[in-house]
Amino acid sequence: MLFVAQLSSGTESARFLSTYSVVDIFAGPGGLAEGFSSVSGIDGARAFDIALSIEKDAAAHSTLRLRAFLRQFEGDLPDRYYEFLNHGGDEPDWATEFPDEWNAAVAEAWQMELGKENSDLRLNARLDHIRESSSGNVVLIGGPPCQAYSLVGRARNQGKEGYVASEDHRHFLYEEYIRILDRLRPAAFVMENVKGMLSSSVDGENRIFDQVLKDLRGEERDGARYHLIALAPGERRQFDFGRFAPKGSDFVIRAENFGVPQARHRVIVIGLRSDLASGVPDTELADLMVRHTLKATVGQVIAGMPKLRSGLSRGADSEDDWRQIVSAAMAFVADVDTGLSDDQQLAFNLAAARHLGEFRALNFLPGREGHGTGISPDCPRDLAEWLTDSRLETLPNHQARSHMASDLARYFFAAVFAEVTGKSPKASDFPEELAPEHQNWSSGKFADRFRVQVTGGPSTTVTSHISKDGHYFIHPDPQQCRSLTVREAARLQTFPDNYLFKGNRTQQYVQVGNAVPPLLARWIGEALATILATRVAPAEDRKLSHVA
Repeated sequence: MLFVAQLSSGTESARFLSTYSVVDIFAGPGGLAEGFSSVSGIDGARAFDIALSIEKDAAAHSTLRLRAFLRQFEGDLPDRYYEFLNHGGDEPDWATEFPDEWNAAVAEAWQMELGKENSDLRLNARLDHIRESSSGNVVLIGGPPCQAYSLVGRARNQGKEGYVASEDHRHFLYEEYIRILDRLRPAAFVMENVKGMLSSSVDGENRIFDQVLKDLRGEERDGARYHLIALAPGERRQFDFGRFAPKGSDFVIRAENFGVPQARHRVIVIGLRSDLASGVPDTELADLMVRHTLKATVGQVIAGMPKLRSGLSRGADSEDDWRQIVSAAMAFVADVDTGLSDDQQLAFNLAAARHLGEFRALNFLPGREGHGTGISPDCPRDLAEWLTDSRLETLPNHQARSHMASDLARYFFAAVFAEVTGKSPKASDFPEELAPEHQNWSSGKFADRFRVQVTGGPSTTVTSHISKDGHYFIHPDPQQCRSLTVREAARLQTFPDNYLFKGNRTQQYVQVGNAVPPLLARWIGEALATILATRVAPAEDRKLSHVA
């Protein structure tokens, strides 16, 4: 396993004593489920079996259902799937070729808008069946849609005429999570959401996160009660159980600390049903997790991928047109005054001229779609093994999109600037000649309007905004002059290369940006499996972290 949580007795790894059925709601394309389903239990069996996943968006549900279908093959994906990925063409009719596996996937992955459909029609019965057939060994995972909680979303909402926060149903979709929690009464749950949830309030008065924690504990209801566990690795504090509760920041997980090549900070709340935690003495509530030391960078996961050229969004888009426009843009940028120090200005001019020379010397330009696979030899082995698949001959969802010709010079400038300085340029770093015709360009509100992902560190947070334009996600290779593809964004999110995203490209970007990184989900799943194992371990072996 990539991440091994240890018990204090020195046991090498947690004993996952049974398989838990998982209900995944607000599932998106299935990032949480992908990680949880990869956790191994006894004799290599799965510690978690996905019994039900629910997503309302049609494209995301299509992706979710396909992955549920592939899970039926226990990791040895069918040859027909690889034929489809490698050679293209129409997607096979999985229902005809593999009826049993497809029917199982259809039963598992539902397209449903929670809170809208009458749950008595089918959902409640399904939840009751899962609980009863699993003898209570159930885990609930997922998180309500986060747009209303996010800092960007809140700023956008405040600009809407007549917007009333208390009437925004997205603020209260977690209530559907709570309803399902009460109905299912799982052994444990995992709730994920954006960091902005910690400071979000309704009408500036009631902090949403305070109410969420009360609801998750079950303090105000007759249902099951839960102890809340904060897995924030930066905090090594022990809490005096019953007298001191975790702070909101203790629930923030920084994905870049756990092998994800992305600075993604999310609220993760784990709840353990009270009857399972009741045997743990207050004095033994200590740190559970062993800090994971794997670090990964943008360059390590995307540098070895097939190179692509961007397209031109207006006018002719032939290779010759693109070559001429990019060559002219590079030549222009190579002579600009960057405002950097003399040494860095010289380094910038030399780097830009070198890329221009190499570009002009190319006999063949890369295509808009990549052929082949690849990953940097510097990528940590565990991460490379997680991402890559030796049976793939080409990478799915790896097609460059088109950009305006006027932006290509800015992309080239940003990539060379980052290569020389180690950071992405701010708007104030752009020469006046490269400034876009935007009245607010110099206002400070668009400081990161053009942001290149720097190879030597984790990327910025991959969000659904990547679907709008590529300016925030510029590829670090100056000669490619483009934004990241869906597959490159998926690698930063740690989706395996054989994970196919359905829908059109905009929908694919949205799915990737909204997902939980599967590798982070795997770590959370292993942590939870360890916690659940402690309920049968001797008291001296137990090690729990941050229990409220």
